[in-house]
Parts: sequence; C-alpha cells; structure tokens
Amino acid sequence: QVHLVESGGGLVQPGGSLRLSCAASGFTFRGYAMYWYRQAPGKEREWVASITSGGATTNYLDSVRGRFTISRDNVNNILYLQMNSLKPEDTAVYYCKTGISRSEFWGQGTLVTVSA
Repeated sequence: QVHLVESGGGLVQPGGSLRLSCAASGFTFRGYAMYWYRQAPGKEREWVASITSGGATTNYLDSVRGRFTISRDNVNNILYLQMNSLKPEDTAVYYCKTGISRSEFWGQGTLVTVSA
C-alpha cells in the first residue's frame, strides 16, 4: 500500500527557511517521479516542483524557482523540499504526490505559515 507522510511544516518569519520531508513506503520509490504541490487558503491546489526518478531533472513553479529546491534520497525513500527566502504568499498546506499505474497518491499535507 502506497503511503506518503509529509513533515517539517510550521510557522516561520518572512525571509526564513524550512525543509519539508515526505517519507514514502509501499512502492519502489526510486522508480517514480515525485512532486510537491501546495494549497493556499481559498485557492486551488497548485504544482510547486517535480523531480525525476533518479533525481537528475527538476522543475519549479516560476514563483519559487531560485528559492526552493526539490531533492530525494533513494536509499531512505525520502523526498525533500528546501524552502528559502519564504514569503507570506508561500503560506499553504504542502503535499507530496506520486503517480503509479494511472493512479495518483497523495500525502496528508503539512502546513507552512509565513508570517511576522
């Protein structure tokens, strides 16, 4: 059974940093691309970043490029999102996701609040 568990969210001041983690189990983690999404209050969920199965290629939402870094540990089956220079508009619930055999699997999310 695919299981994704995010952690690392919290309250941070503007300009601060957080590192989110997503622990994966129940599938061959190293074989699949992984994604981070976020959903701000009152808004639709949006894609934030993606990484290929081996980690060689990453892509980012324009508004986070240069501030956020997606990475993965294929030995310990963990996906990361390093977030620097955080802004109030980054406030959202952050989710990790993967796609396997035409199905999507999501974690429960972790809340990031950027506020002074």
